[in-house]
Amino acid sequence: MSAARPASRPTPSPALLRRLLRAKDRMDAASDEAWPVQRLADLCGLTEAYFARAFKAAFGLPPHRYLLSRRIERACALLRDTDLSVTEIALQTGWDSLGTFGRTFRDITGSHPAAVREQLRRETPVQALAGMPLCHLMAAHRPDLRSAVSEKRRQAAAATTATSDTHSDKELT
Repeated sequence: MSAARPASRPTPSPALLRRLLRAKDRMDAASDEAWPVQRLADLCGLTEAYFARAFKAAFGLPPHRYLLSRRIERACALLRDTDLSVTEIALQTGWDSLGTFGRTFRDITGSHPAAVREQLRRETPVQALAGMPLCHLMAAHRPDLRSAVSEKRRQAAAATTATSDTHSDKELT
């Protein structure tokens, strides 16, 4: 048993894994494109439902969350390494709406793009990254999307409600 994979998750066959890697590689190469499950399933020669289940079993994330993580990862790299505007970065990383990009970016990273730009530039000067392999650099900045963005929003709202309830209880005593 591997520590990275829970015991309940079966190991996909090598042939299935090759098909899934084909879809994953396509998403990596063109994360700015639209990748609906139907398109990915067709690429692999699988049904939509089977593809989605197999992808999650193999890589630990559903296809949509994986694509989101790649887009946010790319946006963080562009924020750190370029002087492009947030709007240009949103469009280059596959977002149609600046509002959706900003909200999703904030939900995943915890900060707005401009704040992340400042933080990344302050913490990691571009010259310090010159000798580091790109794959290691990208993996280090990959966002954690094991839970859905909407689930993170619900948790944040619940935490805010719990905090306000605690303050209300203190005021009553």
